[in-house]
Amino acid sequence: MSQPVTRRQTLAALTASVGAIAVSSSSETMANSKAPSAFTLCLNMSTIRGHKLGFVKELEVASKAGFRSVEIWIETLQQYLKNGGTTADARKVLKDNGINVENAIGFAPWIVDDTEARAKGLDQLKREMEMLAEVGCKRVATPPIGAQTPGSPKIDLYKAAERYRAILELGDKTGVVPQLELWGFSPNLSRLSEVMFVAIESGHPSARVLLDIYHLYKGGSGSVGLPLVGKSAIEVFHVNDYTADFPREKITDADRVFPGDGVAPIRDTLKIIKRSDKPIVLSLEVFNKSYYAQDAQTVTNTAMTKMKSMIAGI
Repeated sequence: MSQPVTRRQTLAALTASVGAIAVSSSSETMANSKAPSAFTLCLNMSTIRGHKLGFVKELEVASKAGFRSVEIWIETLQQYLKNGGTTADARKVLKDNGINVENAIGFAPWIVDDTEARAKGLDQLKREMEMLAEVGCKRVATPPIGAQTPGSPKIDLYKAAERYRAILELGDKTGVVPQLELWGFSPNLSRLSEVMFVAIESGHPSARVLLDIYHLYKGGSGSVGLPLVGKSAIEVFHVNDYTADFPREKITDADRVFPGDGVAPIRDTLKIIKRSDKPIVLSLEVFNKSYYAQDAQTVTNTAMTKMKSMIAGI
C-alpha cells in the first residue's frame, strides 16, 4: 500500500519543478541571445550626403552612432584620394572606426545601347571595381544609369542580360560583384520582373539584385512578387519609408523618410526576404533635405534607433 504524500513532499516536488522550468527557460533565453541576427544594419551615406562631411568624417559619424557596416559613394572616396589619401589610408580609417564597407554606390553606364558610351562605362566600372577592391569593398551597385531618364528607349532585356554578364565577368577578375539595381522611376529595370529576368538570363552564378522598399513601390511592383525571388539573389536590401502624402506616380527619391515614419510594408517585406543561412545587409538609403538640415550625428543616431525598432522581433 502506498504511503500518503505529505505536504512537505508536495512542496519539495513543486519547488523542483519550478527550478527545472527556470533552468530550462534560462537556457532557452541564453540560446536565443546568442542566435545570430537575420540582418546586418548598414548606413548608406546618402543619408548624410547633404552634410558634405567627406569620406573620413562620414565614417566617424556612422561609427559613433553604432554602425559597423556602410555603403559608401564612389565619388566621395575618389575625392578623398584626389585630396592626397591612398587606398591604404582608407583601409586604415575603416579599421580604426570598426567599419566594414558592404557596398558602393556608383554610376557607370554599363547598360546603354550606344557602343562607344558602353565601352567607356565598362572601362570606368573596371577602374572603380579595382579601387573598391583595394579598400576591401566586395560589391558595387549597378543601376540602369544612362537609360533612366524619361523618354529613354526601352532596352531589350536579352541584351541587358548580356551586358550584365559582361560586368559580372569584370567582377570575377576584380573580386567586386555588381549588384543589379532596380530603379522605380526609370524606363528600364523599374520592375522586379525585369530585374529578375536580366539576373537569371545572365547565366552567371554571381548575379545578385539590389532592391529597395521605395523603388519597389515607385515602379509598381510592390512586395507581392518577392516570395518568388531566390534567397541567394539578395545580399543587400535598401530600406526606407514613405508617407501616404505622395501617390506612387509623384513620389520622388527626396520624399523617403526613416523606417517607421510612413506606411511602407517594411516589416512584412523583411519577413519575406530574411534568410536562415546568412544575414541580409539592410542599408538605410534616404535623401531627405530636412535630415540634411539637422546635425549629422543626430541623423545617424536616429537612423540606428529607427532601424533597431524596424527589425525587432523579426
